[in-house]
Amino acid sequence: MRVACRHGRQRQHSILRSAPDVTRLRNWQLFAICVLTWGTTWHAITWQVGVTTPEFGVALRFALAGAVILAFAAARGVSLRFAPRQHAWFALQGVFLYGVSYLCVYHAERLLPSGLVAVGYSASPLIAGLGARGLFGVAITPRFIAGGLLGLAGVALVFWPEFGHARDASGTALGALFTVGAVLLSGVGSLAASRNGARGLPFWPALGFGMLYGALCCFIAALAGGQPMALPAIASWWIALLYLALAGSVLTFACFLTLMQRLGPGPAGSIGVMTPLLALVVSTAFEHYRPDALTGIGAALAVLGNVLMLRRGAPAAASSAPTRADLRAGAPAAE
Repeated sequence: MRVACRHGRQRQHSILRSAPDVTRLRNWQLFAICVLTWGTTWHAITWQVGVTTPEFGVALRFALAGAVILAFAAARGVSLRFAPRQHAWFALQGVFLYGVSYLCVYHAERLLPSGLVAVGYSASPLIAGLGARGLFGVAITPRFIAGGLLGLAGVALVFWPEFGHARDASGTALGALFTVGAVLLSGVGSLAASRNGARGLPFWPALGFGMLYGALCCFIAALAGGQPMALPAIASWWIALLYLALAGSVLTFACFLTLMQRLGPGPAGSIGVMTPLLALVVSTAFEHYRPDALTGIGAALAVLGNVLMLRRGAPAAASSAPTRADLRAGAPAAE
């Protein structure tokens, strides 16, 4: 047991040694950076979806983020040489966690307020927990199941008024289906990431290569669909790209990992509770979204469900840390 704990601490120290140096920041500063950044990346996506296709936007975002992460890791002396079999697992993680799941997110945000899509990700811990139970035998407590079901009920209440208010009910339904697809597909990627971490694959190279494989998947989808891939000449699109790729992926993951080392995965996971609430506030302020009482009740239930799942004793894999801070974080992912 002591050897295992010592190995875990050494591996976590290795992760942080290869990350951007944010160790001088206080805990509240790390928490604020994660919540403010991940809570606003959902809205930043809307700056891109109306200008380029989702496939092209996602591809450029994660190509840039992955290249920056790998360059930083190499500069810190982290080895980037891996066997083809390991790259296959990186690709599985990346295609699902940063590729097809984000395509669903971008398509969903063409049809729904970004805050609703963020709240939809409250179901991610339940999906990841059930998958971890089925594949890895991770124990699931009754409290975790109750919290997950409560979160699902909250998500349903948040989405329900949209069907009554929307002029295009079919568009709203399609947006909800894209959100469900994003949660399920990111769950596959999160489980692959958990497997990679359990097998000792270093976090930052797995993240960087995974993002590059996810970007490649989206480039292939754009080419297969004959979609235009011309770079836009709109400043807001480029600002969103840099914000999503650098702040939303590199900086926040470094802050989250540092916070998780100091406080543990449970308290650090509370970031995933606050993020969708901020995303709803941002949607209300900037996207003409008008929540009603049912939306408030649903958001409260979704948050309460996540609190129950994140309490001490819930399965560690269910939090998808450190792959969705959402989320993913997430998983969301770092959205």
